[in-house]
Amino acid sequence: MSDAVVRRSDIHDAATRKRVSGGALRTWFNIAAAWQLRDVEAARLLGTPESTYRRWKKNPDVTLDIGQIERLSLLLGIYKALQMLLPRADAADDWVRRPNDNPLFGGHTPLERMLAGLTEDIAIVRRYLDAERGGWA
Repeated sequence: MSDAVVRRSDIHDAATRKRVSGGALRTWFNIAAAWQLRDVEAARLLGTPESTYRRWKKNPDVTLDIGQIERLSLLLGIYKALQMLLPRADAADDWVRRPNDNPLFGGHTPLERMLAGLTEDIAIVRRYLDAERGGWA
């Protein structure tokens, strides 16, 4: 069995999700601050109500569900890809708020695309950046 299959199946295990949730959330809070997201935007990207998100900010010792872990994984990948493509921190962090003429964004910002509500919208941005980098790593 490949490592990718093992990791995917682990996410169904509540103990695994509990172990990774706190650290992943703390990392996300830092990214959300760097991207200058309002709590309502950061919460929507995770697919959770703003009130829950604010509670998590006070105490990130929670167990995220599979969908939230998936969203976080995509968002962390977007952040990583931006850091690689645009090594100047302000350029990487500002990218999500700059209008983009690529047909995937239609002149809107990548953040607007990600905030459309579906996990797939976040995944599209992630795939776009991975393609720009020339790979999936």
